[in-house]
Amino acid sequence: MSEKYQRAIQESREDAELFWTRAAALIDWITPPARAYGEPRGWFPGGTLNTAYNCIDRHIAAGRGDQLALAYDSPVTDTVRRFTYAELHEEVGRVAAMLASLGVAKGDRVIIYMPMVPETAFAMLACARLGAVHSVVFGGFAPLELAKRIDDATPRVLLTASCGIEGARTIAYKPMVDEALELAAHKVQDVVLFQRERLPAELKPGEHDWMELRAATAGDPIPPCAELAADDPLYILYTSGTTGTPKGVVRENGGHAVALAWSMANIYGIGIGDPFWAASDVGWVVGHSYIVYGPLIAGATSVLFEGKPVGTPDPGTFWRVMRRHGVKSFFTAPTAIRAVRKEDPEAKLLAEIGTGDCRVIFLAGERADPDTIAWLEEKSGLPVIDHWWQTELGWPAIASCFGLDDLRRKRGSAGLPVPGYHFAILGEDGQPVPQGQSGAVAIKAPLAPGAFRTLWNNPAGFDRNFASYPGWYETGDAGHFDDDGFLHIMGRTDDIINVAGHRLSTGQMEQIVAQQDGVAECAVIGADDAIKGMIPIAFVVPRAGFEGDDSMATRVLGAVRHELGAVAALKTAYVVGSLPKTRSGKILRNLLRKIVNGEDYGIPPTIEDPAVPDLIALAVRG
Repeated sequence: MSEKYQRAIQESREDAELFWTRAAALIDWITPPARAYGEPRGWFPGGTLNTAYNCIDRHIAAGRGDQLALAYDSPVTDTVRRFTYAELHEEVGRVAAMLASLGVAKGDRVIIYMPMVPETAFAMLACARLGAVHSVVFGGFAPLELAKRIDDATPRVLLTASCGIEGARTIAYKPMVDEALELAAHKVQDVVLFQRERLPAELKPGEHDWMELRAATAGDPIPPCAELAADDPLYILYTSGTTGTPKGVVRENGGHAVALAWSMANIYGIGIGDPFWAASDVGWVVGHSYIVYGPLIAGATSVLFEGKPVGTPDPGTFWRVMRRHGVKSFFTAPTAIRAVRKEDPEAKLLAEIGTGDCRVIFLAGERADPDTIAWLEEKSGLPVIDHWWQTELGWPAIASCFGLDDLRRKRGSAGLPVPGYHFAILGEDGQPVPQGQSGAVAIKAPLAPGAFRTLWNNPAGFDRNFASYPGWYETGDAGHFDDDGFLHIMGRTDDIINVAGHRLSTGQMEQIVAQQDGVAECAVIGADDAIKGMIPIAFVVPRAGFEGDDSMATRVLGAVRHELGAVAALKTAYVVGSLPKTRSGKILRNLLRKIVNGEDYGIPPTIEDPAVPDLIALAVRG
């Protein structure tokens, strides 16, 4: 254990007030907070600040206006654009002036339904500058889902683009926006559309062309940064709710800025001028925290990537982008690496291109299986760090803190608790389970700065997160601590299935399946069974060169039986071309359960390829 990590974790637990007061010094405050924490206002009560100022203006004031702030790399359009902090200030200021001309002011909501282009980041930061609350919704989200978010957030303005580019597909946004506006009960006052050359769109009367509105407000002064309380909302980010209604996670300005500043330095090892790349989407929390806000708060250079790990144009895209921009720390999803490995199992392109100045690779989004980590470490020669967090938390809660010189890691584990978080593994009685035993992963309240403290329009929904274990936040994940203190997240608590009275972890089975030769990725789910209650079923995607391997299913079943015994009862494995996943790479296991159980299923709005569920249904029925 590194001395830096040991000191940080000890201080964060023994004197959280001192720990977070020191961390707050990483931020420029208009009014410094009276203390680190105090109810009812939470973190940094009495403090006022502006997040956009901390992302841009303060770096210019420090003489770093000519430093590179944002690098946009779009292999799908063969475009690279770069913006210094001074140029970013101008671009964000112009969008802020556009919004102000439409009457947007502090406290108003703005929905951003846009692709991975610089203008999306400009819009987010412009809202932050004005004190307006933005809510980014994935461009290409289904109209009904967009309508639900419009009705919940009640935005004054909706910002969109004519299209998005998803690999080889071009997706028209305007028809979906039009349908959503018809479905929504709330009436948005203004729509502003950014035209893309690939597929322009027609505007309706009263709607605004982005560039025309920019030109019309070019003479307006850039609006000043609004002064916001630490507990004022910065953004709303919707995540799936258990009732089918999306829940709006509210992120507050103060705790968010402090947590991201601390994490950039101490988890990712990134400081002023360092290029950092999170290969995610701004529709996800990763994109909010580590494409737009975190790197800019740290004074680093953030890479904004529009493309896919494969097919744009090939499995070498990641390595080319890393080298082109001198990336020092890289963050992606395990499923992206599995996709690269599937297409280039010998990593020939990685060997040819290299990783340039990169020092470390971080993985998150879903559990990283040990085999994928081992492959990537071997082929890249870099430390590969799995880490874990959620939309609700806003930044990592389990990790190996690279910036604290703590490179201890164990394949299959998400790492160690991050300073600021106090974890426990609880049983059904709410008491901690013995070391090594699985249970519900919970975090002691109050949650660290940057974590949510309410849901938009739904405080009761927020309270339900603490209802099962009073004083503890129920993460919804199952896991265990091992003897060395590493925390293993094995899957959602509903991934613990009961087979004839035996509680089995589908995550444990997935770990075994993933290690078998030729397996690119896999999922194990619990299906209903009239005799045993539930039985596990595996779905396996073969790597390149193993598509015709008729023995794969048999080998997978034999491996699970060998390691877990006959009680595991894994008797069915489907070999399929791909798995249904969200655009962030999370496998939609609930959808697989419905298909196997013969239930009606809808195509989720977050899905990457809507055709996959029907193809899997054919395989299951066949």
